[in-house]
Amino acid sequence: MKTIASFLFAIVFATNLHAHEGVILLHGLSRSAASMEKMESRLTAAGFIVLNIDYPSRTAAIETLSEAAIGGALQDARLEECTRVHFVTHSLGGILVRSYFKRHAHARPGRVVMLGPPNQGSEVVDILGSWWFFKKLNGPAGNELGTGNTSTPNTLGAVDFELGVIAGDRSINWINSMIIKGPDDGKVSVERTKVAGMQAHNVVHAAHPFLMNNDEAIEQTIRFLTTATFKAENARPDE
Repeated sequence: MKTIASFLFAIVFATNLHAHEGVILLHGLSRSAASMEKMESRLTAAGFIVLNIDYPSRTAAIETLSEAAIGGALQDARLEECTRVHFVTHSLGGILVRSYFKRHAHARPGRVVMLGPPNQGSEVVDILGSWWFFKKLNGPAGNELGTGNTSTPNTLGAVDFELGVIAGDRSINWINSMIIKGPDDGKVSVERTKVAGMQAHNVVHAAHPFLMNNDEAIEQTIRFLTTATFKAENARPDE
């Protein structure tokens, strides 16, 4: 029933969207565009023009990946008539957005929703980043995601666009969770998903690998892209 309700929510909100708004989807580290297909389907049903971008997340540094993935997507002909282009990202995808628009401030995005972003890095990278298997599995970008002051997320500064962050507080990786301080999703703590300048923050009961498929997270994503808030229209002020 919850899935049906969330789908109907998306359809209802479609009537309130401005014409021709685009959304670029960016998957996380060691994932592919296939991981964002449910999000793509629901955003399309909500009336957005959606580009689900596949990029080789394990092959290069964050700056290089962001230039290729985001720079290329923004030139896509399907977005030519869009009045605004939003972003929905999972994990590393959010850091790509921060990296790209830090260097291209003139090309400001529309609204952005980040799912489980390591906006302040992850302790997992601090502990395991030097291990051979970690480097092999996650590539150069993965090693940039530590919690130190010189890690890439922590050198990008505050965001200057409309940003909503959705964190998960459920873990299926108890080993990682022993490393991470506070509530976490198995990859990053709830606290470390936050970044200065964000407009809204919300927590759903989901693990990191499944945030983009979580019905509540999808519903909240559509709401933020549409209204710039995670709160329901008739929510009480203290909700």
